[in-house]
Amino acid sequence: MSFAVPDSVRPIRDAVHTFMTERVEPAEAVLHEGGPAAAEALGELQREAKKEGLWALGHPRELGGGGLPFLDYVYVNEVQGRSEFGQLALGTFTLQDSLMLGEHASPEQRERYLEPLVRGDIWPSFAMTEPAVSSSDPTQLRTSAVLDGDEWVINGHKWFTTGASRAAYTTVMCRTEQDAPPHLAFSMILVPTDTPGYTIVRDTPVLGLDGAHCEVRYEDVRVPAANLLGPRGQGFVIAQKRLGPGRIFHCMRWLGQAQRAFDLMCRRLHERTAFGEPLARKQLMRQHVFDSYTEIQAARLLTLHAAQAVDAGSDARVEIGAIKVVGARTLHNVIDRAIQVYGAMGLTGDTPLDRMYRHARAGRIYDGPDEVHVDSVGRRVLGVYAAGGNWEFGLR
Repeated sequence: MSFAVPDSVRPIRDAVHTFMTERVEPAEAVLHEGGPAAAEALGELQREAKKEGLWALGHPRELGGGGLPFLDYVYVNEVQGRSEFGQLALGTFTLQDSLMLGEHASPEQRERYLEPLVRGDIWPSFAMTEPAVSSSDPTQLRTSAVLDGDEWVINGHKWFTTGASRAAYTTVMCRTEQDAPPHLAFSMILVPTDTPGYTIVRDTPVLGLDGAHCEVRYEDVRVPAANLLGPRGQGFVIAQKRLGPGRIFHCMRWLGQAQRAFDLMCRRLHERTAFGEPLARKQLMRQHVFDSYTEIQAARLLTLHAAQAVDAGSDARVEIGAIKVVGARTLHNVIDRAIQVYGAMGLTGDTPLDRMYRHARAGRIYDGPDEVHVDSVGRRVLGVYAAGGNWEFGLR
């Protein structure tokens, strides 16, 4: 596999790059403000994306999307990630939920949720994390669902349910099997957000950013038994299928953010002078460029290698765990160096770096904290040696 962008993908990737740099990034100031002006600006971007054939590129064609193959979309995701609004403008923020519904939804669920989801007519949300439970051990989740006749009755407390305040429904992971082994005790249930007992407590600020990360209480929430997504007790299986490729998408978007920070840093080094010469001529400033270049390149190759493994049918647990850690660290480090180069300006809202930095820090916790992935990768690699084998890098 060549890690350069394939010629077949280059035209659509270039089109997305142009859309991001010429339309989405200039609109960020308005989009950050929120309110009617932001809603109108986002709506206009979405209409333009649909008109230009850039909408929902990674969604399967049979679901109404662009039908890009997995690896092709990975390359496109790299430039889409330049802005936090890229997913929203290009209709890919529903991809993980659409793929999950595409595989597990009943015909009725597909009609009610999946088709409007791909069109961008409704927003999804996903509820797994709970404030009273360590997310690194999801077998401790306490939210429960009990079947009462032809209805599920759900009680529990979730948070970091991203987008719940705008979503038409939430996919809730809850305990449905009391006597089953931990990884077979949970199920996924679709809950419309206007259901009585579904209460949004607050939009939880994250490092000063309001990102619709909602805290939600479920108090005797009743939904039809038919709202079960997939088989009973298969919540962990469904979640893993959702999270694996999703982490690759995250990491590729992080590379887009790292690229943007790298560009800002390098241009600043040529524009700013100190002690009679451009910063670009200072050796310590060149160290920032070197470190950022090597980290971005390493993270990119690791991520594309993981994507190749998934595309070949592997669960790629080691590869995905590794890129989740390396990708988040790389993003944080590159943005941190760019802020250092900008000096005082880097601490203000005069550049996108201050928001990028805060989002980057959260990446080391979302979708599993670094420590869990580090431990998992180490355990799995050592397991190969314990079984008498070895980890031959050139063959994996």
